[in-house]
Amino acid sequence: MNFKKILNPVDGSEHSRRSTQYSVELAKQFNSKIILLHCHEKFPVVLAEPHFQNAINKILKNSEELTEPFEALLEKSGVEYEIRILEGSPGMNIDTVVNIEKIDLIVMGSRGVSNLEGLFLGSVAHQVLHKVQCPVFIIK
Repeated sequence: MNFKKILNPVDGSEHSRRSTQYSVELAKQFNSKIILLHCHEKFPVVLAEPHFQNAINKILKNSEELTEPFEALLEKSGVEYEIRILEGSPGMNIDTVVNIEKIDLIVMGSRGVSNLEGLFLGSVAHQVLHKVQCPVFIIK
């Protein structure tokens, strides 16, 4: 097996923090590049200026703040990485990124920030498992 590119979707949850640690270890073993992905909420479409731009700025600032600890971990590890911040549903965006970036492996948390009781697997992880054509490594 050769994993040249590893996709690591993150949402700020503890599961995603652990998935980034696993991604780093795998990247070191396989000399892989990590694509760190965060998907934020959709931009509002009904606001007028300056509220529209203020809402966009707030969403982007929150996304950057959320990804900072992950970027620090990747930077400290010395592995090659890039960050992608996209608008919209992670379940939809992950499949698109897999195809565009030619991802060889996805390493992601089993549950996100909602961590709903009673769910064996988070809804995004469930969607990804059913949509993508590459291996998926789910971290608890």
